[in-house]
Amino acid sequence: MSAAVELFDLHADGTPPADPLTLAREWLPADDEPDRPQVTLGTLGTDGCPDARTVLLTAFDETGFAFHTSAASRKVAELAALPRASMVVLWPGFTRQLVLRGEVVPDAAESVAAAWAARSDHLRRLAWCNTDELAALNRDERLRRWAAAPVGPLRTQAPSWVGYRLQPVELTFWAGGVDSASRRLQYPRTADGWRWRHLAG
Repeated sequence: MSAAVELFDLHADGTPPADPLTLAREWLPADDEPDRPQVTLGTLGTDGCPDARTVLLTAFDETGFAFHTSAASRKVAELAALPRASMVVLWPGFTRQLVLRGEVVPDAAESVAAAWAARSDHLRRLAWCNTDELAALNRDERLRRWAAAPVGPLRTQAPSWVGYRLQPVELTFWAGGVDSASRRLQYPRTADGWRWRHLAG
């Protein structure tokens, strides 16, 4: 994740931005940066147990925080049953993190297409080839099939490629402390818009 210019220090005095997305834009890379943040996506399993996995944060704006995956994945089934999730972005060295909670909606078709176009050939190959059937084969056969996948068709969006946006109802920014305690800045969404409060880290 590339470094971003911080315009507001969670440990400093002063009034935080009224809109948490202003701070999120300072912390997160621009959508056109190829090095995408890895985030932990938490859902509720269909068996009632919490579930989590790492995904790439493709993009974000006022419509939500986008991620993309296979339609056959377990997380898609879980989101169909309960379209709510959490997302955690952790910076190297555990210096700061951003925690999101909210509703999840399908991503717009043009956003899904843009995310596919920005993916590397390796990630496109995964979308086309990485199936449970492939995983069940022996290593030699897996390697043979992986190598045999034609590069040209990888430019075409895989039918299984789907996208979602987490629309946060709460954002919590956390900053570690070197000469003081860690500190959180939490933004819950209310009927009147966002409000903020400082919490212990």
